[in-house]
Amino acid sequence: MKVAEAVGRALSAAGVGHVFGVVGSGNFHLTNAMVAAGSRFVAARHEGGAATMADAYARMSGTVAGVSVHQGPGLTNAMTGIAEAAKSRTPLLVLAAEVTEPRSNFHVDQAALASAVGAVPVRITSAEDAVGQARAAVHRALHERRTVLLNLPLEVQALDVPDGVLTQAAPPPERAAVEPAPTDVAALAQVLERARRPVFVAGRGSRSPGARDALEALADRCGALLATSAVARGLFHGNPWSLDVSGGFASPMAAELIGSADTIVGWGCALNMWTTRHGRLIGADTTVVQVDDDPSALGAHRQVKVGVTGDVELTARRVLERYAGDAERQGCRTADTASAIAAGVRWRDVPYEDTSTRERIDPRTLSIALDDILPAERVIGVDSGNFMGYPSMYLSVPDENGLCFTQAFQSIGLGLATAIGAALARPDRLAVAALGDGGALMGAAELDTVRRLGLPMVVVVYNDDAYGAEVHHFGPHGHPIDTVEFPPTDIAAVARGYGFEAVTVRTRTDLKAVEDWVAGPRSAPLLVDAKVVRDRGAWWLEDAFRGH
Repeated sequence: MKVAEAVGRALSAAGVGHVFGVVGSGNFHLTNAMVAAGSRFVAARHEGGAATMADAYARMSGTVAGVSVHQGPGLTNAMTGIAEAAKSRTPLLVLAAEVTEPRSNFHVDQAALASAVGAVPVRITSAEDAVGQARAAVHRALHERRTVLLNLPLEVQALDVPDGVLTQAAPPPERAAVEPAPTDVAALAQVLERARRPVFVAGRGSRSPGARDALEALADRCGALLATSAVARGLFHGNPWSLDVSGGFASPMAAELIGSADTIVGWGCALNMWTTRHGRLIGADTTVVQVDDDPSALGAHRQVKVGVTGDVELTARRVLERYAGDAERQGCRTADTASAIAAGVRWRDVPYEDTSTRERIDPRTLSIALDDILPAERVIGVDSGNFMGYPSMYLSVPDENGLCFTQAFQSIGLGLATAIGAALARPDRLAVAALGDGGALMGAAELDTVRRLGLPMVVVVYNDDAYGAEVHHFGPHGHPIDTVEFPPTDIAAVARGYGFEAVTVRTRTDLKAVEDWVAGPRSAPLLVDAKVVRDRGAWWLEDAFRGH
C-alpha cells in the first residue's frame, strides 16, 4: 500500500468524515483513499470555496473537517478560507500535496504560507511514520482547536508503507474539559455576589446546550442579563432576559442595558473591539471578568479584574454550587427591564423610516419580511459587507447553531461557501445564504455546487450594485467612488443559468414568489436578487471602520 492510500484511510479512521476540495494530480490518490474508507468528498468549484465550506462544516458539526488541495496553486487558492479558519481557531485539517524541488513551477514554501495566516504546518516525512503523523495532525486540530496544514510531499506519497502500519489508525480521544481552579471559582463567585447589575456575554466557547443551561442557571441565581457575541448568536433564544448580540450589532436597547452593567463576565468570549464597541459598552467602573479554557485568551483584548482558566460549562456549574441555599437575586431583572427587553431588544421591533421606492427595497423591510416567510428552523451563512448586519440581526435563529458567522478575517466572497458547509452539517434545517452583490459574484462558481448537491437553499443577495461599505465610508467625504460602483447586474439571470429558481425583488409584493417557493416542493434552490436602497450606510459601519 502506498503512503497516499494509507494516510487517506488513516484520516478517515481518525474521524475526518467530510473532506472538501478540488482534486488534481497531487491529491488524487489521497482523496480517493478517504472516499474508499468511508469519508464523504464534496467537490467545490474553487479551493477558496472548499476551505470555507470545510470551516463552516467543522463549526456547525463539532467535528474535524478536511480540505484536500493540489500542491502549490491549489493551496494558494485556498489561503483566504484557511486564514479565516485559523483566525477563528476552527479544528480543520488542510491536506496539501507538496513538491520539494525548488525548480518545479508548483513549488512554494507551503509551511511558511500556513504560518503566515496562523495555521500550524506539519509534514508527512516517511512511510514508516506516515499514519502516526497523520493521526497526530488530527489530534492537534481537535485538542488545540487549530487549523493544521498537513503537507504530503509527492515523493513520500509514492512510497510503500510497512505491513501493519494501519493498526495505528484510530480516532483521537475527545478533548477533555478544563477544570477551573477552586481559587478562581471563589474569586468569580465573590464578584457575582457583590454585583448589582451583572451581564453575561457568551462567546464561541459557550456554544453547547450544556453551557447554555449552566449559564442560564447561574444568571437566574445572580440576576444577570444575557448576551452573546455574534458567533454565538441564538444561544439564549427564547430566554426573556436575553439581549441578543453585544457589540456593533446590538440594538439601542441592548447597548443601553449592557453599558449600564456594573459587572460584565465574558464566557468563552474574547471581549474584543467588535463585542464591546471598542470598549464603549464597558463603563469606567465596570468590573470585567473573563472565563476561557485557553489561558492566553485571558486579558488579550482588555484588562480583566478576574481571569478564570476553565471550561465554560464546568466553571458556571462550580460557581453555581457556591450559591447553593442562597435565594435568587434580582440584579438587573426588574419589571421595567423585562418590559423594555420584550418591546425593543430585537432590531425588527425598533421603529424606522422605510425608505423603499418602487425600484428598490429598504434592507430592513426586506429582512423583516423574510424573517416572517422563511421557516424558523434555519441555518444562516452571512458574507461580509455593508449589508451584513441586516440578515445577521433581523433574521432570527433558533439556537447557537443557527448562524454561521465567518468574519474573523472580514473577507467578502465567503458567504455562499459558508452556507453550503453549514447546510451539509445541518441537513435538518433550511440553509440561507445572505450575500452582497460583490460577494455573490465573487463566489458565483459555487452556485453550481449548491445545484449539484441538490441543496434546497435560499440565497438572498442584498444588491446595491456597489461595494456598499466603501461607498458609505468614503462617499460622504467627497471622495470619488466610481471605483466601487458597478452597472446593474441581473444576478437572478445568472442563478437561473446554474439551475436555480430565481426572483428579482424591488418591493414587498415581489416576495410572494419566495412564499410560493417555501410552500412548494423546493425541488431547486432559490436565489432572491433584492435590489436594495443605497441611501445610507448600516448602523454598525461606523464602529467597524474604527478598527481599520
